[in-house]
Amino acid sequence: MSAGLEADLLVVGAGPAGLYATYYAGFRGLSVVVVDALDQLGGQMSVLYPEKPVFDVAGFPRVRAQDLVDRLVEQAALAAPTYLLGHEASLLEQLPDGVVVTTDRGTRIRAGALLITGGMGRFTPRPLPAGDAFAGRGLRYAVPRPSELAGKDVLVVGGGDSAVDWALCLEPLAASVTLVHRREAFRAHERSVDDLRASSVRVLTSCEVLDVRGGDRVAEVDVTGPDGVRTLAVDEVVAALGFRADLTALSSWGVELDRRYVRVDRSMRTNLPRVFAAGDVTAFDGKVRLISVGFGEAALAVNNLVPVVRPDLPVTPGHSSDAA
Repeated sequence: MSAGLEADLLVVGAGPAGLYATYYAGFRGLSVVVVDALDQLGGQMSVLYPEKPVFDVAGFPRVRAQDLVDRLVEQAALAAPTYLLGHEASLLEQLPDGVVVTTDRGTRIRAGALLITGGMGRFTPRPLPAGDAFAGRGLRYAVPRPSELAGKDVLVVGGGDSAVDWALCLEPLAASVTLVHRREAFRAHERSVDDLRASSVRVLTSCEVLDVRGGDRVAEVDVTGPDGVRTLAVDEVVAALGFRADLTALSSWGVELDRRYVRVDRSMRTNLPRVFAAGDVTAFDGKVRLISVGFGEAALAVNNLVPVVRPDLPVTPGHSSDAA
């Protein structure tokens, strides 16, 4: 068993919401420990799409994902947090005056409150069954370095934000980009879909990947659709079908889940005492999963948990400019 740590707040998840919550907790005078199963800060933004532009953050008409993470890390440093990276939060014990979380590596963290912002386990991509045998040999589930696909014929599979964003990102780099989506309508932002349709990307809707073939690497793909089966010569396939997060620990903790999300109230409280949640991991009526919304939820959670940890402090923090 590793040595234990103590803090006012334990944040589980070092993605954007977790990093902003860390800063804000420090601003409110709390000490913070941050745990994440990944070995780097930034969550999916850093691991999956560090080069992708992000458009929905206030104050930034357009910002590179890794640049946003770097600024969040810089901001969070003001709270002087302790980071435990490569640790999965496994066990939860509830005490009258706090919580104790034990990681899969045996480290115990005692805190006055727990804030879940993701980071419960390593996320795994939803597979493309027809081509999974070519994973790492021309089939990939993320594009952390778009330059690797320069000059190649690329097939992107999916209809969400990641698929559309990667297709647009690769358009000026690749020799050609084709996007295949099994439905007619897209789940991506309307503006992104408009940009896609105005681009040189070849868009095949109501189509699915039937087969992926090649030798050492992907060489061609069969796509089936309203016009029958067509064969496309491709060098790379990007399967942007989403990711699954392992939330098994949450179920064992007794946290109320709404499908795969944590149910919270308007103050970001879960059904467990001293346990709050914020960001993409949460569920409530009217929920919108945007980075900017996650920032607001992080601030709500921290402000509402402050008097739980420090009864001498109010929920309302005052203005940040007063702290200067």
